[in-house]
Amino acid sequence: MEKNLKSIKRIVERNGYEFTVQKKIISKVILESNIHMNAKDIYEKVKHENIGVSTVYRTLKLYNELGIVKEININGISYYEMKIFSGNPLHVHFKCYKCGSIIDIDSKKLNLEYLKLNNMVEEENDIEIYDFDIIFSGLCSKCRGELNGKANKV
Repeated sequence: MEKNLKSIKRIVERNGYEFTVQKKIISKVILESNIHMNAKDIYEKVKHENIGVSTVYRTLKLYNELGIVKEININGISYYEMKIFSGNPLHVHFKCYKCGSIIDIDSKKLNLEYLKLNNMVEEENDIEIYDFDIIFSGLCSKCRGELNGKANKV
C-alpha cells in the first residue's frame, strides 16, 4: 500500500499539484476497495475525516486526468478503479441489470483478441489508441440463480 501511495504522490507532484492529506485518504480508500465505487461511495468512506464531497469529485477528476484512476461510465453513473497498477492491456467489465454489481472480466483469450483488434484498427486508421472500454451487461450468476429459483417454484 505505501509503495502505491508513493507512486500516486509522485505522479500528482510531478504534474504540479500538492499531494494533500485528503488526496492520500481518498487514494487509500480506492486502493483498499475490492469493488468499483462511485464518488458518493468514496465520500461515505471519507466524510468522517472532514473531507467534503466536492473534494472527492475534484480529486477523482484530477486522478482521471493524470491517468491514476479509470472512470467507467455505466448508465450515467461514473465508477472508479485504480488504473496505474493494472497489468491488463484491456479491462473488461460486466454490469448486472438486477443488483447493479460491476464485475471485472479477466480473460487471456479476450486480451489476445483485443491486441489483434487494437493493432488492426490503429494500422487501418493511422491512429494510436490509448484507452478502450468494453462493458457487458445482463444478469450475474447470483441474480440468474435467484430468477431460476423463482421460476422453479411456480
